[in-house]
Amino acid sequence: MGNRIYRCIVALGLFLFLWGCSKAEEEPSSGKGPPPVQTETPGEEAGYQPIAVHDGGTIFGKVFFRGSRTPPMISVTKDQGVCGKRKQDPSWRANERGEVQYAVVQLANIRKGKAIEQVSSVLDQEGCEYKPHILAVPVGTTVEIRNSDGILHNIHTFSKKNKPFNRAQPKYLKKITQTFKEPELISVKCDVHGWMSAWLLVVDHPYYDVTSTDGTFKLADVPPGTYTLEVWHEELGKQAQKVQVGPNEKVEVVFEYLNKK
Repeated sequence: MGNRIYRCIVALGLFLFLWGCSKAEEEPSSGKGPPPVQTETPGEEAGYQPIAVHDGGTIFGKVFFRGSRTPPMISVTKDQGVCGKRKQDPSWRANERGEVQYAVVQLANIRKGKAIEQVSSVLDQEGCEYKPHILAVPVGTTVEIRNSDGILHNIHTFSKKNKPFNRAQPKYLKKITQTFKEPELISVKCDVHGWMSAWLLVVDHPYYDVTSTDGTFKLADVPPGTYTLEVWHEELGKQAQKVQVGPNEKVEVVFEYLNKK
């Protein structure tokens, strides 16, 4: 009798086991457990991707202003012993040949290229001017802000993506630092000396430059391809040109702003 009951229990257990396996094969997955193997090629991730650049080219050139324009002057109303009485407006710097300083040149929307190098970046306050007037830095850069004047200054940034800050920098505070993590063009002002202004350009790629006193710029190690090269100037606005770069090629580009007056 006992053996018969035992055999019935074993048979029932085997039936329930086989029935459960069959149901598991028929029913769809509940979504739990490991995800299925990805068989499709994923799309390119957003953001800049460093790659090894072989046979990179160089884009170089100048920015010109064609026309006549009197450099604007600024009257100094405070701390004239340090600041002087008059200053040339830094928003307009072009020499007698029309070569424009402080124009920002960069490749638009480039997503692959050489690695971004973190460089030492300094924004100084000297003679009651920000020097340089435009400072371009890669994302993640810590900028050292100096007070070389020995008087009270103030750093006030007007940013949207990066957290804005407004800090007094008295004469005993020679250096302060600030890190910028998002690409953005940031206006900088001094609340103590209202004529002082500068720009911080935070970029997420290494292909940028700010024109020097002779209007020149240079972008090196550019992967061969076709690009949009942009220039921006705070008074003259923005321009763009298509540029094709071949392996080890040097491509010259000239931007010209015309006097519309």
